[in-house]
Amino acid sequence: MNTTIWALILSAVSISFIHTASGPDHYLPFIVLSKSKQWSKSKTILLTIACGFGHVLSSLVLGTIGVFMGWQLNKFSWFQEIRGNISGWALLLFGVIYLIYGVIQTIKNKPHKHFDVLGDDVYVYEHNHGEVVMPQSRIKVTPFVLFMIFVMGPSEPLTPLLFYSGLNRSVTEILALVIPFALTTVATMLGMVLLGRYGYSTFFKTDKLERYMSVVSGAVVTICGIGMVFLGW
Repeated sequence: MNTTIWALILSAVSISFIHTASGPDHYLPFIVLSKSKQWSKSKTILLTIACGFGHVLSSLVLGTIGVFMGWQLNKFSWFQEIRGNISGWALLLFGVIYLIYGVIQTIKNKPHKHFDVLGDDVYVYEHNHGEVVMPQSRIKVTPFVLFMIFVMGPSEPLTPLLFYSGLNRSVTEILALVIPFALTTVATMLGMVLLGRYGYSTFFKTDKLERYMSVVSGAVVTICGIGMVFLGW
């Protein structure tokens, strides 16, 4: 495989792992519900995998927009003459913009999801730091609600990488992004859930990393863009 393929694979794996591992909402509900409802190991694994692929699917639906735009743009003959330069610069520009966006969101008191454990039940709600949440604003988490939460929460940084591959009209590059992203997401979720289910989650304190997820993802895309533009990846 050439350097570009390896760069895209590493970017997809990095973004997927950081996005999943840094957010307790990707595994904490499964751990609590599995213990409180006394789910079997197989039921816990199956629900985690289903939600993981639901999360991947929503990310790929969003990413398909990037592929379509890049693929359509590449049909113009005038664009093919400048494609090599503009595709890398487009990736770099998006990475820088997303990095700046992540820094701003980290500084701001942006709304974020929380999961509360009350007895044997888990509730989800969104709020700002310091904001009081009324009981009626919380939603009780069931397996179906949990699945819908993941389906409606895509990973945005995958889109510019797929846009880049769409510009190149490269099915190989698209697969090099999609397959590692999907497998890493599901494997990370499952690993964190099983560690927590058997009492090892205390060794991994990732809740404080969640607010920096957009910054790190933006940095990964930026580094990938720099490599495409300046290093000949």
